[in-house]
Amino acid sequence: MNFQYSEKVETLRLKVREFIEKEVVPQWETYCEQLAADRWATPPVMREMQAKAREAGLWNLFLPKEYGDYSAGLSNLEYAPLAEEMGRFKLAAEVFNCSAPDTGNMEVLAKYGNEQQKKQWLEPLLRGEIRSAFAMTEPEVASSDATNIQTSIRREGDEYVINGRKFYISGLNCRDCKIMIVMGKSDPDNPNRHLQQSQVLVPTDTPGVIIKRPMNVLGFDDAPEGHAEVIFDNVRVPVENIILGEGRGFEIAQGRLGPGRIHHCMRLIGAAQKSFELMCKRVNDRVVFGQPMSKQGSVREDIAKSFCEIEQARLLTLKAADAMDRLGNKGAKELIAMIKIVAPNMALNVIDRAIQVHGAVGLSQDLPLAKFFAYARTLRLADGPDQVHMMQLGRNLAAQYAE
Repeated sequence: MNFQYSEKVETLRLKVREFIEKEVVPQWETYCEQLAADRWATPPVMREMQAKAREAGLWNLFLPKEYGDYSAGLSNLEYAPLAEEMGRFKLAAEVFNCSAPDTGNMEVLAKYGNEQQKKQWLEPLLRGEIRSAFAMTEPEVASSDATNIQTSIRREGDEYVINGRKFYISGLNCRDCKIMIVMGKSDPDNPNRHLQQSQVLVPTDTPGVIIKRPMNVLGFDDAPEGHAEVIFDNVRVPVENIILGEGRGFEIAQGRLGPGRIHHCMRLIGAAQKSFELMCKRVNDRVVFGQPMSKQGSVREDIAKSFCEIEQARLLTLKAADAMDRLGNKGAKELIAMIKIVAPNMALNVIDRAIQVHGAVGLSQDLPLAKFFAYARTLRLADGPDQVHMMQLGRNLAAQYAE
């Protein structure tokens, strides 16, 4: 196995890092000022940065090369270090049109959508003209098992009628969010539980779509995208809005979540690495009890452990990405589960140590550590909680050895 990035990837990685440092980081204060003026609108400076990213050829880098004309031509393995760079700064992924949930929705439409769906929704998403949401999680059921979803998708003539309640629907609060992919039950009596669900495209301005409230995550509202609680009250959409066909919703969800999970992990490596660098700078600059913190034995141990843990998670992420390229998402499912268990827990450990050496300022808005921590903690639940991944991974491994 070659552990060095190719010349192509290293050139792109450095180009992404330089763009972030020169074009994105200096705009942070402007972004925050514009966001404060209108919490649920995309700040104009974001559009300016995105235009520069497109000009620089740093656009839609996430789509694997098998998607042809829609793709930037990179493999999952090639994209991983670029996503890591984006994870170092909050705004970066969106600047390059590589942020969730849009990435997962674009992959769904590219892989499963028909030509009309691609033209109407995928292409504007690829151009960064609109945002999107994926509506699966429900408050009344254990949504980690997608077969529990209760939202009703019932066909009436040439329309589907949707009724139900979802929450923590990321991206839906933003006024640029124009389309949702909604998962619900179209055939609740089917004896095969994995064929009961369907996914349909629902424009956000459809009558009966009621955005009830924004949901906070550990106190953050994550504006301008946010996470919404939404009611579907006799929402009607044309039958043409079904994706792939009735009963294919669970299949689509599984196809969507594999890449989404590893993209989050790639970005978490970047967040942990940035936290590590801030920690190392802090312990060299800060004097406690008459000497730099870097001379304290416990601090040195934290630095050493953090470095080891980040590198372990990085290598496992790269191995999972490589397996996805060679074996497909299904063939790499065990490695994807492994990194989804490992990366958020690793990041939480590293970020927590960085907060600790910073003291009170580590909890403040002056550093990215608090938001990094909230993001990492969220990822222990989003796209499947740790316990589900461990249960399934343990089951599959035990079965292999039983054979």
